[in-house]
Amino acid sequence: MRDEAEQLAASEPFMASMAHSVVLHHPSLEAALSYRLAQKLSSPEMSPLLMREMADRAYAETPLMGCAGRADIRAVFERDPACHRMIQPLLYFKGFLAVQSYRLAHWHWTTGRRDMALFIQMRCSEVFGVDIHPGARIGQGIMIDHAHSIVIGETAVVGDDVSMLHSVTLGGTGKEGGDRHPKIGDGVLIGAGAKVLGNIRVGECSRIAAGSVVLKDVPPCKTVAGIPAKIVGDAGCDRPALSMDHGVRFGEAAKDIVPDC
Repeated sequence: MRDEAEQLAASEPFMASMAHSVVLHHPSLEAALSYRLAQKLSSPEMSPLLMREMADRAYAETPLMGCAGRADIRAVFERDPACHRMIQPLLYFKGFLAVQSYRLAHWHWTTGRRDMALFIQMRCSEVFGVDIHPGARIGQGIMIDHAHSIVIGETAVVGDDVSMLHSVTLGGTGKEGGDRHPKIGDGVLIGAGAKVLGNIRVGECSRIAAGSVVLKDVPPCKTVAGIPAKIVGDAGCDRPALSMDHGVRFGEAAKDIVPDC
């Protein structure tokens, strides 16, 4: 990433200061993330200096945050065909930055500083258009492509190596309290505009087709599609979230979804 920043500074002089301030001035990825998040999440109510001080503390006290950030960068680089350099997620991709903002908010939530966690959630929503409740539990190796209008509720759980596209909602079905949001297994691929609602489970390595509304549990390694979503076949591969294959090949289970022409 440092090599890429040096190349950027040399090839695009107008962006040299950005390459230095975001990457080259820092001794570690954690320090670079802390600086970047502070610049993005600060506001008239919260200065960049204060925000960075809190972020530095979070990364120092929770080494897993840095490990998760590295896994997230690799996930974006390996799965997004528009990502050609490791430096791009840190500089430009709001999906990656929103997930790192969530990780900072989650640290505050779990350490009892809930008002600060909610402030970071609010700023993440305002800046990136991504609304992830700091109480949600999200694994590592997460890729959110385009990342506009993502909503993830308070009691949602997202496993490792999950990929989702824009306008995905992991939400509730009403105003009930308690454990009310979806549990997404490892390796799941969630298509654009899909809504997964209620305290349901999506089994590992499953696929949710774009635009689907999922209201019931999904077994592992299956593809679901439709409103409401139904099983239309197997997932098609071992790790749909890694292959990013959104093509739905309807099987026998889809006869009641797609009528004969």
